[in-house]
Amino acid sequence: MNIVLVEPEIPQNTGAAGRLTLATGSTLHLIKPLGFSIDEKTVRRTGLDYWKDVDLKVWENIEEFHAANPKARLWFLSTKASQGIWDVKFEEDDFLLFGRESKGLPESWIFGSPESAIKIPMREDSTRSLNLATSVAIVLYEAERQLSLR
Repeated sequence: MNIVLVEPEIPQNTGAAGRLTLATGSTLHLIKPLGFSIDEKTVRRTGLDYWKDVDLKVWENIEEFHAANPKARLWFLSTKASQGIWDVKFEEDDFLLFGRESKGLPESWIFGSPESAIKIPMREDSTRSLNLATSVAIVLYEAERQLSLR
């Protein structure tokens, strides 16, 4: 699987996503701009001793990402999507795109490709969204669960 964080803002969420991708053999893609530094000194100071082992790809912008992955099957994660993660059938090389913590993904992506927009089902009278790292874990492990049943 491929986890794509579009303009992440909080380093702890990205660190947790990196650990999740490492645990599942997935690739972590980061789309700039990032709200923090991932240079070696900063990563070492924050205690991310596993970061060197993460299969990491950093992209300057979304256009560069799309140019390098023209045939990628993309899933846009959003609370605004109409179908849930249990309503789709994930494939091994899918790309799961998560937006930045403060704004999510652009609505034009969600409403422009509603068949590719998915959400984590939540009670309507509950919180408006989940933490980014928590969301990555839920969706990644649902995809892994589906793939293990084949």
